[in-house]
Amino acid sequence: MCGIAGIIDLSGERRIPAGILKRMADALIHRGPDEEAFLERPGLGFTSRRLSIVGLLDGQQPIYNEDRSIACVYNGELFDYPEAKHILESKGHRFATHCDTELIPHLWEDHSEGMFEHLRGQFALALLDQRNGRVVLGRDRFGICPLFWTRQRHDGGEWLLFASEVKGLFASGIVPARPDPRGLDQAFNFFAVPGKPTCFEGISLLQPGHYLRIDLPRGGRTAEVTEHTYWEIDFPDEGQEDNPADPAKLVDEFERLMLAAVDRRLRADVPVVSYLSGGIDSSIVVAMAAKIRGRSVPTFTIQILEPHLDETSQAAVVSRHIGANPVVVPVGDAEVLGHYHELTRAAEAPVIDTSCTALLMLARAVHQHGYKVALTGEGSDEWLAGYSWYKIHKLINYADVIPGLPMSQMVRGGLLKIMGAPAGAADYVRMIRETIGGHTAFQEIYTIMGFNRFRFFSEAMLESLKDYHPYLALDPNIDRLKRWHPFNRALYWAGRIHLPGHLLSLKGDRVAMNSSVETRYPFLDEAVFDFLAKLHPRWKLYGFKDKYILRLLGERYLPKEVAWRPKGMFRAPLDSFFEKGVPTFVDQLLSEESLKKTGYFDATSVQRWLREVKEKRLGFRNRSSVELGLVGVVATQMWHHTFIDGSLSDLPSGWRA
Repeated sequence: MCGIAGIIDLSGERRIPAGILKRMADALIHRGPDEEAFLERPGLGFTSRRLSIVGLLDGQQPIYNEDRSIACVYNGELFDYPEAKHILESKGHRFATHCDTELIPHLWEDHSEGMFEHLRGQFALALLDQRNGRVVLGRDRFGICPLFWTRQRHDGGEWLLFASEVKGLFASGIVPARPDPRGLDQAFNFFAVPGKPTCFEGISLLQPGHYLRIDLPRGGRTAEVTEHTYWEIDFPDEGQEDNPADPAKLVDEFERLMLAAVDRRLRADVPVVSYLSGGIDSSIVVAMAAKIRGRSVPTFTIQILEPHLDETSQAAVVSRHIGANPVVVPVGDAEVLGHYHELTRAAEAPVIDTSCTALLMLARAVHQHGYKVALTGEGSDEWLAGYSWYKIHKLINYADVIPGLPMSQMVRGGLLKIMGAPAGAADYVRMIRETIGGHTAFQEIYTIMGFNRFRFFSEAMLESLKDYHPYLALDPNIDRLKRWHPFNRALYWAGRIHLPGHLLSLKGDRVAMNSSVETRYPFLDEAVFDFLAKLHPRWKLYGFKDKYILRLLGERYLPKEVAWRPKGMFRAPLDSFFEKGVPTFVDQLLSEESLKKTGYFDATSVQRWLREVKEKRLGFRNRSSVELGLVGVVATQMWHHTFIDGSLSDLPSGWRA
């Protein structure tokens, strides 16, 4: 993958201010250390930082069509490049490179905005159609590759800027860094910031499956910017799901699709490695890659330095089975604390899940060993109900044995009280449940974090958010979800929030590209998703057996103990900040002075609960939720210190740091 950026004059065709494109490119050098390139035309400029993976010698960007009327800069991989190129050549298109990027201008020639339906892979792109005076910015279906954009007034006119990272926008010198409470609130609802708002005022994250069309000003007409959806996650109406009787044939088809997905993601002009944990997701990807290649691909494994979280012994079972010799990367409290500031700079958002540090270090190890591309197993849990809260949700719903008596809601209300939910939390949970058409499995976990808003947010912060609904900001067309099986509604929110906002960002692109590493996801292959989305829920959660069809497939490739091993949550201990003495930088970030500077949190409440944690006076009743909320406060304060105001602690500040 690469880094792209650009600037467009929405007021006319003025010259791009000197030095802007170069500064934007320099801010993204970690995304593409191999090459840089620029395109400048009256009123616009594009730049690209390239991480060379396909077409090493001739894939320099921008890439054009035959008459150079269409130009493209692009971040990502189109995995069906050989087949798609052959089809386009049979129609008379002439290719000048061996790079997959060149598919884009030729597909635009044939399909215009319908091009996106023909792109298969992971991408963020900017395309200029000079003949029609149009620029298009687009992002892949699942949100693997990021793309941020903003409109700013500058020098007497309006400009649109875009970049793969917010750092690229700031480097322009036109975009100020100011906080947006809506983005910070998403972190306390979802553990992540899936968009559209970001943590920065005026900066939007282009949503998965969306594109911007910018009709440039020409012939007296003003510029017009419109956002469009070309694809969205969809499931069958309830009762219309595929539910075949023959498991063997179903697994045969799943195996065919998964092998093809892995095979496509092994395509590169550089070596491909794989992440490997002790779970079935990465294990089956590695095993299939070994079958396709006829030998094991190099593997990299994280060792969490907590006995109850360490999966290296389970990963070793898979390694021996396929003949791999993994590189093991140890991560403990010291690593979490020592790299947390770097993690925040890479993520550009509050990072509440401290295990993201482990992925930051894993990608660094891949880079240090001379590799650029790694396969991963993300996406399986989202499509196949791999998280423990699906089972918790199912168990709680057993309370609804008497029709018309919502005992499950009473159970959930009781659990909120047991966990010390503050005033206002229950009403907030009820409002969300009514809006989205019922409580889903993902609300079981989001609720625990969400009620920390009422424990820690300041009155001013809550007042600024009173008209903001985080779910409607993600999908205003929620009514269509009500036609689906309740189980699929939960899968939708997993794929709409947790996948792009957390796994593909904080644990994916942002930490991997920080070390110039591209991650690839076979479970996010378009054909794999289409197959799994149509299946009846019983093939995903069979009784209390999660990822049922995947485990049936796993028996063909892995030891049975691996295929049926219960999922272990990949995480680092949340108490890294508190258990062994609160680090100085945490005390500084949570000081009354720092909390009043940001204004996001109630300083009295934060100080009170911090004392409870330090003195180990929290009981089982609310320890987990309070510590989780305090980590959220630390993460938000660290983000503010890094990007907004570097006076909150002694740590370095500024996005350049």
